[in-house]
Amino acid sequence: MNTVKPESIALFCLTPGGVALAKRLAAMLPVTCFTSEKLLEEGFLPFENGFANCAREAFASYSALIFIGATGIAVRVLAPLVNDKFSDPAVVVIDERGQHVISLLSGHAGGANALTRYLAGMLGADPVITTATDVNEMAALDTLAFQLDARMNDLRAAVKIVNQMLVSGQRVGLWWDAELDEEVRRCDRRGFITVADLERLPELDALICVTLRSELPTIPLRHWKLVPQRVVAGIGCRRDTPFPLLAALLARQLAAQRYDPLALKAIGSVSLKKDEPGLVQLASCWRVPFETFTADALREHEHRFPVSPFVRKTVGTGSVSGPAAWLLSHGKLSGETLREQGVTITLGVAH
Repeated sequence: MNTVKPESIALFCLTPGGVALAKRLAAMLPVTCFTSEKLLEEGFLPFENGFANCAREAFASYSALIFIGATGIAVRVLAPLVNDKFSDPAVVVIDERGQHVISLLSGHAGGANALTRYLAGMLGADPVITTATDVNEMAALDTLAFQLDARMNDLRAAVKIVNQMLVSGQRVGLWWDAELDEEVRRCDRRGFITVADLERLPELDALICVTLRSELPTIPLRHWKLVPQRVVAGIGCRRDTPFPLLAALLARQLAAQRYDPLALKAIGSVSLKKDEPGLVQLASCWRVPFETFTADALREHEHRFPVSPFVRKTVGTGSVSGPAAWLLSHGKLSGETLREQGVTITLGVAH
C-alpha cells in the first residue's frame, strides 16, 4: 500500500540524464520537479537558494522526496534533518539511468518501500529495499498500523519489539474485531498468525489485538492493542463552553459506549463554531481534525434528530451534534446522544 500522497512528491535532479528521467516520471505521476537554473525546462522549478536548501525545505513540506542521482548526495543533504521514522517523509533515490530504485528513509510509516516498488514497476527497474521484515517477506507492525490508520500506546517501542519477533521466527498472533474484518483482511498480514477466538489461543509468543474496544478479556501472554481511528463525535455547545467540561463529557461518552479513546478519528460541529476555543482545544488535545459543516448541510439531516427552536434561531439549524456525526460517519451512528450542561455529543463509526 502506498501511504504517500502522490500530489506531495518533490523530485530533485542534478544532471541532464536526471532531467530526462524526471520527465518520464512526471508523465506517469504527479510530482513537483526541481533542478538547477542551467538545466531548467518547462514544467521544472529552479532550486531556491541552492540545491541543499531547496531539498531541506522540501523535507519539511512534502510527504515524499525522490532524488535522481547518487545516494551519498541525498544522505549528506538530509542527514541533519533526519528525526523519526514516524514523522520523516519518505525518501527514495534513483540512479539516472533508471536501473535501481532505492528506499532510503521512512520505508514503512512514510511509505518509501511502497513508493519504491511503484516507481520500480513503472520504470522496469530493480527495487532496493533493506528493511528486515520486507527482506524476509513479512508484514510489519508499523505498516499494519498505517494501513489501518491505527494508534497504539507507545507504538515506537512496540514496533521495535514486534518486528524483531517476526523476523526472528517467533509466533506473533493477530486478532481483530469482527466489525473490522473486511479492513484487516485487506492489509499485509504476512508472518502474523491469525487468531479467531481470544478464548482459544494457539501457541504464541505475543499477540496484536486490532480493536475499538476500551477493554479486552484477560489475555495470558504479552499483547498489544492496536486501535483504528474510526469513532467520530458530533458536538454542539453553548458559546464559551470550557474545555475541561467538553473533554470530560467526551471521555464519558466514549467510555459509556466502551470505545478506546485512541479510536477517536474526528470532531465535528457547525461552521459557526469553527473558532470556538473549547472545541478547537479539544481537537488539538486529542490530536484529531476539527471539521465544521454549514448550517444548510446540517439542516438537511436535522429531521433525523430532536430539534431545538433555540438552537435553530442561534446557529441556523435545529440540531448540531446528530447531523454532524451523521455526516462524519456517513450515517453510521453509535448509541444515544449525550445531553448535559448545554453540550450535546453524538458518536458515529466511520469505516
